[in-house]
Amino acid sequence: AVVDACLSIDKRAKCAVETAAKDHGIYLLGELTLKGSLPNFQEIVRKAVTDIGYTKSEYGISADCLVLNNALNSQSPEIAGGVFKGNLDGEVDENQGAGDQGLMIGYATNETESCMPLTYELARNLVKKLWEVRQSKDIPWLRPDIKTQVTVEYEYTDNNGFKANIKPKRVDSVLISTQHDPDVTNEVIKETLIEKVVKPVCGKWLDDNTKYHMNPSGSFVVGGPQGDAGLTGRKIIIDTYGGWGGHGGGAFSGKDPSKVDRSAAYAARWVAKSLVKADLCDRCMVQVAYAIGVAEPLSVYVDTYGTGKKSDDEILAIVKKNFKLRPYDIVTQLNLLRPIYGPTARFGHFGHDDPNFTWETPKKLEL
Repeated sequence: AVVDACLSIDKRAKCAVETAAKDHGIYLLGELTLKGSLPNFQEIVRKAVTDIGYTKSEYGISADCLVLNNALNSQSPEIAGGVFKGNLDGEVDENQGAGDQGLMIGYATNETESCMPLTYELARNLVKKLWEVRQSKDIPWLRPDIKTQVTVEYEYTDNNGFKANIKPKRVDSVLISTQHDPDVTNEVIKETLIEKVVKPVCGKWLDDNTKYHMNPSGSFVVGGPQGDAGLTGRKIIIDTYGGWGGHGGGAFSGKDPSKVDRSAAYAARWVAKSLVKADLCDRCMVQVAYAIGVAEPLSVYVDTYGTGKKSDDEILAIVKKNFKLRPYDIVTQLNLLRPIYGPTARFGHFGHDDPNFTWETPKKLEL
């Protein structure tokens, strides 16, 4: 929300904003530089808390009772000088360096239409369904703090040590932990969640042997930042592919697209999805490495897990022929200097059918 507000004022805004939450306190920490007046952080934070669903103080926090602590200052001039080469205004320069060093990873698989792993897709759709029935009050005792997890049994063949031709077979187990009002029993919670949430989402993948873990720890009344401190980047696997493919370690949220932690991870997903949609492989991981202040990637790596219709070296050559992966190229090709990032904080950064998620539109490849 803060990044979008800043990009609405200045598309070249530099944001590296962390958020922490505990009890009734929200903390904004990090660096922020933009041309123009600063956004209204009080308004942004209170709206975000309300939109998430924390609308009553008994939920652990609400817009009416939170305390905002602002510890944002300007971006280091050393970083700015090394990355932007003195060009801090106007259009993005094609010699702009990476905003940080590190590895960024993209993943795609043909097991779902969205090219996301089925385990992830089902877990995300459970959260979406929980959101819907809470908003509609179809399940009136639901509260905002929710986690889901789905275990899927796969079939595969061995291809020289690789698990190739991976196909989902069935859902082995479904786990939902949801905050709730104090006057509802665990029996009602389990029965309601299975009938109104799990079966509509996971229906065809369920069988008589599927195991259901609905609030397995028992009562879950105390949630949100009252129950556990929250911090940006603590759930980076949920933000990406649910453990498939790998992760470079850098969080996405709170960062403007000059930070390759975010923009290059989006580009790597774009590359991976384009390869799968072109039927060059059944699934693949794309890894890109950068040095701070350096425009060209240090390395580009592709692993098709033995599912490639061509060798990995040949597919890598296709990637290099079709994709430029400098920060300038990523930002311009994916049109990232826009306030489009709020929705990425809800239901993950990948696999959405939304034109603003430009990295989800596969590129037609020249082979």
